[in-house]
Amino acid sequence: MEALILRLGLALAIGLLVGLERGWREREAPAGSRTAGLRTYGISGLLGGILAALSDAQRSDLIFAAGFMSFALSFTWFKLREARHDEDFSVTGVIAGLAVFALGGLAVTGDYRVAAAGAAALAGVLASRELMHNLLKKLSWIELRSALVLAAMTAIGLPLLPNHAIDPWGGFNPREIWLFTVLSATISFIGYVAVRLLGSSRGLLVGGLVGAVVSSTAVTASFGQKARSGEEPTALAGAASIAAVVSLLRVLAVVLLVSPRVLPVVAVPIIAAAAIFAAGGAALMTKSPPTADEPVNSRNPFELVPLLIFAGLFALTATTGAALMTGMGNNSLIAISAVSGLFDVDVAILTALRAGGGAAPLQIVAAAVLVAVLANAGGRVLVAMTSGTLRYGASLATVSLLAAGTGVAVYFFIVR
Repeated sequence: MEALILRLGLALAIGLLVGLERGWREREAPAGSRTAGLRTYGISGLLGGILAALSDAQRSDLIFAAGFMSFALSFTWFKLREARHDEDFSVTGVIAGLAVFALGGLAVTGDYRVAAAGAAALAGVLASRELMHNLLKKLSWIELRSALVLAAMTAIGLPLLPNHAIDPWGGFNPREIWLFTVLSATISFIGYVAVRLLGSSRGLLVGGLVGAVVSSTAVTASFGQKARSGEEPTALAGAASIAAVVSLLRVLAVVLLVSPRVLPVVAVPIIAAAAIFAAGGAALMTKSPPTADEPVNSRNPFELVPLLIFAGLFALTATTGAALMTGMGNNSLIAISAVSGLFDVDVAILTALRAGGGAAPLQIVAAAVLVAVLANAGGRVLVAMTSGTLRYGASLATVSLLAAGTGVAVYFFIVR
């Protein structure tokens, strides 16, 4: 009996939580002019709980089903009258009322934790109307299409792929490789959308950060071309250095999501290197203020062709790495990371984190991650030297050397 009372209390609280949001939104309306407010939603949740309890006591699901249908018809009828009076075509209030009733029933006869979580999620969605509407206004069709591709590749593509290694060395697991590929692209896409929504992309610094969400190497090459065309190379090198911070933060995000056990070992060296990149980049940009106003032209990070290229590179690196590790042992992982990190740090990081099915020694995996980061920094310097001027490349190389040295020193003298 006591447990039932507590569950009925939760059903009431679910309705009151949603009713609080609904009532606040319509708080300026005259009394009696709205179908449902704080009290009505609260009673709706309690009613759902009571009917669920009766249905359970009588061992008849028809009681709850009939109650739900009766509630849905009456609630919808009153909402329809209100909508006609207000000339409003929103059906949100109706759906919210039905959800409250159903969650009240779930709280009594189902998993009360799921019911509570569902209520919190429902209230959060209802309260975020303005945020979601602004999101739709600011997103372009290309970005929306990319989000739909992301959903399709996750919900449709993943279940269709075999979840076992199809090569003799155990490195090429199609579902696992596709999952990590989508994960990497998702991190890029979230960062891309966040920067788009937070404001203008004008200016050298913000433009570099936008581009670095997708590829800091591409930003380095783009700024090198600007330097070669006559723009201030020192400021461009500073912006490229700050863009490298985004790459390092991406690495930490991937490690946290894929293999959290590695994070404590690599976090401090990477954060130390990121701090040097940020400080060095700021110093270079302060010394020579930029003259460029146009942002780096950054492609959307979830286009299908680059995604397939990434998956192919990842599959090739993972398979080659597994074969070398089978013949040469775990120590070959560091060499693999060094080579693959020159071209794509995400591929190198993911290959290291999944080495040996995730069973490779922690210190070796952490060392491979850090070596991949170092190799990628070196690759950016090479790109700067070949795409830009000597002054641009030398400035970026100086900051990169200081950052790399700091990260290595922190790893050997503090972490290890």
